[in-house]
Amino acid sequence: MAGTDTTAGTVAGTTAAAHDPGSLEAGLDALDSVRTPRTPVRRLLVAKALPPLTAVLLVLALWQGLVWAGAADPAKLPSPSSVWLSLTDLWLQGTLLDIVWTSVSRGLLGFLLALAIGTPLGLLVARSKVVRAAIGPVLAGLQSLPSVAWVPPAVLWLGLDDSMMYAVILLGAVPSIANGLVSGIDQVPPLYLRAGRTLGATGLREAAHVTLPAALPGYLAGLKQGWAFSWRSLMAAELIASSPDLGLGLGQLLENGRNNADMPGVFLAIILILVVGIAIDLLVFSPLERRVLHRRGLLAKA
Repeated sequence: MAGTDTTAGTVAGTTAAAHDPGSLEAGLDALDSVRTPRTPVRRLLVAKALPPLTAVLLVLALWQGLVWAGAADPAKLPSPSSVWLSLTDLWLQGTLLDIVWTSVSRGLLGFLLALAIGTPLGLLVARSKVVRAAIGPVLAGLQSLPSVAWVPPAVLWLGLDDSMMYAVILLGAVPSIANGLVSGIDQVPPLYLRAGRTLGATGLREAAHVTLPAALPGYLAGLKQGWAFSWRSLMAAELIASSPDLGLGLGQLLENGRNNADMPGVFLAIILILVVGIAIDLLVFSPLERRVLHRRGLLAKA
């Protein structure tokens, strides 16, 4: 009998606690207060830096092995040391950072302009059936159009100056950003929108506080793709359009190497273009993506 009374008391206490809002709130607070231990900096650096560093070393070893084996004409496949010499020559001349910054500044400014245009355009297409029916297929077609196709008309329209570069970037990046946002909004549960309207979020307030936060994963994917299109569009424009007024960027450096049959210079330009693309992804988009995933409980905080 004593055991039965104890069991009954336990069940009753559990039931009472389950129906007690204060107990439930305390339990939820206790769950929220659990903190994932931070990963030591040394272990984090090893986990993040060691795999790509190993991959780079393997590529360099394979590259050098092909050169030593004579698998290709040295005039067509330069050694890593000759590419390094080209890099040091530009550094000693004091032009390396200027060349990189010329392209990076254009790419970032063009991407920000594309962001300012593509975001409201994506919201408009996602929220208006008429606009989507009219513009949606055009955006999809523009996204699949190679950016290099816009260079000749942009040169004829705007001339050989920075405005031509930005026009090519916008035509390449805006469709990707807008389509990414439309895709993200399409995946927002309708319940979120109804709840926001119930609380008074309508119009711009709904877009800022409900739609954009809920569509953030798809929007971020569109931003990453938009940056990739911005960078590729800029390189295409710099490769084709040449003028002293434009300055020397990475695309023009690549074209100069081709014109001068300077294969170390060509490989150096390709490597620098690749490094900039990787750096922007690691420094800007990867932290944003980790933060978004962490806030949604999909990734433990490092």
